Amino acid sequence: MTATVSELAPPRAARVATWLYFGLNGFAVGMWVVHIPSIEHATGISHSTLGLLLLALGGAAFAGMQLAGPLVDRLGQRKLVPAAGVLLGIALFAPGLAQNWWSLGLALIFLGFGNGSIDVGMNAQAVVVERGYPRPIMASFHAVWSIGGAIAALIGAATLRAGVPTQTTLSVAGVVCIVVALGAGRFLLEATEPAEEDHTEERAKPPAKLVWALGGLAFGLMLAEGVANDWAALQFRDVLGTSVSTAAYAYGAFAVAMTIGRFLTDRVAAVVGPAAIVRWGAAIAAVGMAIVIVSPWVALGLFGWALFGIGLAGGVPQLFTAAGNLDPRAAGALMARVVGLGYVGLLAGPALIGGLAHFMPLNLAFILPLVLCVLTFFGGPVLNSRK
Repeated sequence: MTATVSELAPPRAARVATWLYFGLNGFAVGMWVVHIPSIEHATGISHSTLGLLLLALGGAAFAGMQLAGPLVDRLGQRKLVPAAGVLLGIALFAPGLAQNWWSLGLALIFLGFGNGSIDVGMNAQAVVVERGYPRPIMASFHAVWSIGGAIAALIGAATLRAGVPTQTTLSVAGVVCIVVALGAGRFLLEATEPAEEDHTEERAKPPAKLVWALGGLAFGLMLAEGVANDWAALQFRDVLGTSVSTAAYAYGAFAVAMTIGRFLTDRVAAVVGPAAIVRWGAAIAAVGMAIVIVSPWVALGLFGWALFGIGLAGGVPQLFTAAGNLDPRAAGALMARVVGLGYVGLLAGPALIGGLAHFMPLNLAFILPLVLCVLTFFGGPVLNSRK
């Protein structure tokens, strides 16, 4: 008989520990992002070379997800998640030590692999923790990820202003990640199957079409998120003609709205259900993007980006939860597929918009995420079929 959740650790303690892992991941990614300009300067690489190296980081993250997924199911989450956190902490040392393009490339492969591994592991743990609660809590974990990134941005900006060497800052941040990863691991839970299924010899595997459908929806929503991350400020500067400082508010409106939306999503999902969150969230995001596309005014544009963030806030957490609950025996592997496809969308979105912007105005290129949000609205009912 597999041990129950309550026998391993109190759900509240596991929830706090999982918050720490999400915050750790957001913090690590944020520390890297804040220091990209200084690392680019230190290694003497061009923007184009940096772009290629970032693709290597993304590919390594995807590989880490696909490897970590089956390992979560085989080794258990209490081993895999802390190990992935330690790996990410160690990897955070590497970019600050890079001296040229190839050493930075190796560093980013290491960093991407660690990031992908903990991404799958912590989301799988979040699904297990959520089972111990009578209401949805997944979206709050993703909100804590955003807070971790915001803390990193503040700390990174302060250390850069104070002239602290990048190597020192990233090394200290790496040590913090390692300590948190090791300290929180003892409170994690292991995945269990319902007691009535313990003696079942055969259990139908979830249809492959359903897994791919969830992955496709994650791809579309995270592609839209990637567009906002990389192009919101540029849209304000190039289309509305604002200053660089004013343009920064466009991404700020999106990011703040998304974080607030994720803290609110769980309570709403408990009432209306995950499919409604995905569908109507996508509809709200589509309206927000339509406003961004047509708005000639900064204030209205900010409202559009904020609406876009609110709409995208809750959908991805619902999709990850659905994937993790399809089959408790292979939750890690299933989540690796859905999270991996979503991550491909996150990387592909900015590149696709860049390509479209060569042939049309930037605001018209934003029709792509708008269309994907509309398709998600019609595809959202797939969450009702997972049972």
